[in-house]
Amino acid sequence: MNKDTTNQYIRPLEGIRVIEFGQLLAGPFAGCILGYFGAEVIKIEPPEGGDPIRGWREVENGTSFWWRSIGRNKKSVTLDLKQQAGRDIAKRLVQKADVVIENFRPGVMENWGLGPEEMKASNPGLVYARISGFGQTGPYSKKPGFASVCEGISGFRYLNGHPGDVPVRPNLSIGDTISGIHAALGIALAIIQRQKDPAHQGQVVDVALYESMFNLLEAVIPEYSGAGVVREASGTTVTGIVPTNTYTCQDGKHVVIGGNGDSIFKRLMQAAKREDLAQDPRLSSNAGRVEHEAEIDEVLAKWCATLPADSILNVLAEYRVPAGPIYNVEDMMQDRHFNERGLFETVEIDGKPLKIPAILPKLQDSPGKTDWPGGKVGQHNHQVLTELLALDESELSELMQTGALGSNPLMEKQQ
Repeated sequence: MNKDTTNQYIRPLEGIRVIEFGQLLAGPFAGCILGYFGAEVIKIEPPEGGDPIRGWREVENGTSFWWRSIGRNKKSVTLDLKQQAGRDIAKRLVQKADVVIENFRPGVMENWGLGPEEMKASNPGLVYARISGFGQTGPYSKKPGFASVCEGISGFRYLNGHPGDVPVRPNLSIGDTISGIHAALGIALAIIQRQKDPAHQGQVVDVALYESMFNLLEAVIPEYSGAGVVREASGTTVTGIVPTNTYTCQDGKHVVIGGNGDSIFKRLMQAAKREDLAQDPRLSSNAGRVEHEAEIDEVLAKWCATLPADSILNVLAEYRVPAGPIYNVEDMMQDRHFNERGLFETVEIDGKPLKIPAILPKLQDSPGKTDWPGGKVGQHNHQVLTELLALDESELSELMQTGALGSNPLMEKQQ
């Protein structure tokens, strides 16, 4: 394990300073990942209310539970970027940073004088990550690009749902989250490249929501190009792989069964007491099983309907067939495996414990961790602006009077 002189392990991004200008989900999730693995993340928020995600979904005492997770390990600094004084402070912070993350519409940062070319002039090593709906170039670049829109145009939504029905979205902002992961990956790659470059030059990381979802399409493109096949929605199955489906059990619960390997399929049919199908030459390969998919699914649906979900899963485990339950959040949090793998971390909010999810992946020798949950708007104004920019109290007071920091810029000092 990589340790420092205090016998504490060193996280991989320690020593990297990130200025996060993003709001809502894609940019902030990228910042959350970086902060979890050791980066110093300074989040710039509008003075009035901060990041809107602070008020989204379930809220307690004026702050969403979601913010406690996505705002973890971040230092909150309020700046009114519509004022020149606020932009001047932002420029000074960027000059001392390794990474910038922003997810405004293309052109907004340039209009504020905070675009990558201007920032590179004073900080040539800067890695500048830009997240937008459609990317920084191209005919769609100026279009507003929420996750829902970008998931649709990416080709991802077309594949979701049941044949002949309206395409379905998962009940998550998956386009934003996947884009945040792509941005974190791009930033890590750019940092590695900067280390290899004799001039230690940074670069722009251009992440588009629709392209991040496009990146998930597996064989959809070559199958259309090579065979003219347009993959369609397939309900609870996956086109061309049989059997892999979800079945309803006697107790109304659902199980997922992946029996699509040749030897696994034989064991699956034996578990379902259908030795005849286990030995059926028509079904000995995936191509044959695809041809007879309806027959196989009918057999498995009828079998699952005869037993409770736990009994089905126990039988399948005995026959070494990949299978599992469909979990909701309560199921996950009660599951021994989830807990022993450390997927939930406990933070304290006003003296009360709160579970938030760990951030993956797991690193054996230098794992990430939550140092603190998402805090108050502007909580770190005083610390960051006095320690990093060496502003004195009179300068801070002047910025407060102009509104560049909002009405309470010294929140941390006052606590």
